[in-house]
Amino acid sequence: MAGLNLKHIYKVYPNGTKAVNDFNMEIADKEFIVFVGPSGCGKSTTLRMIAGLEDISAGELTIGDTVVNDVEPKDRDIAMVFQNYALYPHMTVYENIAFGLRLRKLSKDEIHRRVTEAAEILGITEYLSKKPKEMSGGQRQRVSLGRAIVREPKVMLLDEPLSNLDAKLRTQMRAEIAKLHAKLNTTFIYVTHDQIEAMTMGTRIVVMKNGFVQQIDTPKNLYNFPGNKFVAGFIGTPQMNFFEGTLKKKGEEVEISFDYSDAKVTVPYSMMYKVRPSFLNGDKKVFIGLRAENVSLSPDAVKSSKFKIKVKVSHKEELGNQTLVYGDINMDGDGYTESSTRIIIEAAGDTDFKAGDILDAALDLNKVHLFDKETEESILPRIPEYNFVDCEVKDGVLAFLENSVALPSAISCGDGKYELLIPSDAISFGGNIEVNVVSSEVINGKILVSFELGGRRMFAVSEEEVKKGKKKISVDLKRVSLMKDGETAVESMPDKVVMKGKLIKEKVAETVEKDGKTKKTKVIKFFLGMGDARFDAPDDMAKKLISAMGVKKAFSEELRYECGPYDMKLADSGISGEVERIADYGKEKFAVVKIGGETAYIRVDDKCEGAVHFVPDIDKLAIITSEKDIRII
Repeated sequence: MAGLNLKHIYKVYPNGTKAVNDFNMEIADKEFIVFVGPSGCGKSTTLRMIAGLEDISAGELTIGDTVVNDVEPKDRDIAMVFQNYALYPHMTVYENIAFGLRLRKLSKDEIHRRVTEAAEILGITEYLSKKPKEMSGGQRQRVSLGRAIVREPKVMLLDEPLSNLDAKLRTQMRAEIAKLHAKLNTTFIYVTHDQIEAMTMGTRIVVMKNGFVQQIDTPKNLYNFPGNKFVAGFIGTPQMNFFEGTLKKKGEEVEISFDYSDAKVTVPYSMMYKVRPSFLNGDKKVFIGLRAENVSLSPDAVKSSKFKIKVKVSHKEELGNQTLVYGDINMDGDGYTESSTRIIIEAAGDTDFKAGDILDAALDLNKVHLFDKETEESILPRIPEYNFVDCEVKDGVLAFLENSVALPSAISCGDGKYELLIPSDAISFGGNIEVNVVSSEVINGKILVSFELGGRRMFAVSEEEVKKGKKKISVDLKRVSLMKDGETAVESMPDKVVMKGKLIKEKVAETVEKDGKTKKTKVIKFFLGMGDARFDAPDDMAKKLISAMGVKKAFSEELRYECGPYDMKLADSGISGEVERIADYGKEKFAVVKIGGETAYIRVDDKCEGAVHFVPDIDKLAIITSEKDIRII
């Protein structure tokens, strides 16, 4: 059994098409992972790269402890089940299942043991002597699964195995495959375009679109906490309702206005703590998302609800125990056209609404989803990336939320009022700013701490759980930004050092000792050219670059090198730069160095000035191709 690790995986075809872009994921042993998305999103291509049926353009794939980029499919210890059953029509079921084992030259007794065991697990023992043509589609798919099971693989790969079955068989086979996973106790990776299959089978789901991973999470979290509008609309049936609108903060309340209609609701600001203030000015457009089950036409729900809007009914779909009511929040809308005012409501099966009825609908705004209209990213995230607070700078002192902090010399700005952006992971516990911790919860391996400061709710990402009550925090000031009138007045310190260069190949003379004799010989060595310097490139690094780019381009195409400010050191020789100034953040100092046309921040312990040299930590370099923007290392 084994887990998988996919690091910066790309698939780029010769015509330049990127089928898979920078795929990163750790898959634990025995997980059931589902790749889901529309046609052409890259899910099957990713599966085929794992199987070895497609070459990996860049990145590293590990199964267990072995890097398998260059390992043949037959040696990867995986088994694959395809959409079409691919059974040999002239062979019996027994012979079909046993065929691969015979090729591997296992003993007859071992083959028989494995085939009969797989048949028993799949419930096809009575069909072992039959030919595929004598079986139904579901039974043939079981045979296809059996052929994979008998290999006893580390990883089972399933590429849309239920697409050729009817609805009833698909439902039955979903349960069969889930049961099979529990019995085999091995890692499953399953590809489908059907979000119901994904939601009912996966322990975690990877949602993909246009070759990019949109979100990786559990089915429940994808449904309740979609990271963007695409995921919100793709997961769930019927599709989530999306309305265009604006948010306007008025004291301790926020007014939600629905565009192209008269619909408005007012909610407590406490429900919008995580929303960036710039979205609360009533000008910036947002998508307001509500699922059908979070809108109710029930008289009791409407009577008790504080959040109601008018809906004009257009038609309904009766599904037995429930009815989907279609309508429009624009009294002139038709409810049929998919627009930003159409609404779908899940109602009880015995509802008696008619076309043209105008009804009050209750909204469960504890389940509302909000997305930036431009980027379509969530503005009500589960883990907020930033805290946004009003602040004032006067005489080098930053005042916010009844606290004041002396600004280090590295942060220079004029007196005045600003908006302070504090990354949630730039707050640490232990310092001199007193807060009241309200809650601490684990979210996808991270600990989100909610606390109150100066009457305002804020958030921090912590490495360990923090108990409720009075605590003290500190803020990493080099990570904060100051905004004024929508423009950045003070930027946070850059977290990347960026350089350009090329991979170099040279024959160099080396002295070697053989049979007690010293001999000079020429060997090929590789170097990373950066600016006016070059550094030894480890053979495995050079091999990855050459493999991903091709021999010719590997030595001609410009590369982009990236590392962090802590991954560069001043030295007597190396890359030449000119120190422009020292950015003093109090506890830490950074040399602001000009390297060619780029400016880099490099952590220093001592004062330095003028011309300097520095060297990177090669093991911490990210190497990206300039032409296609593919990260190879």
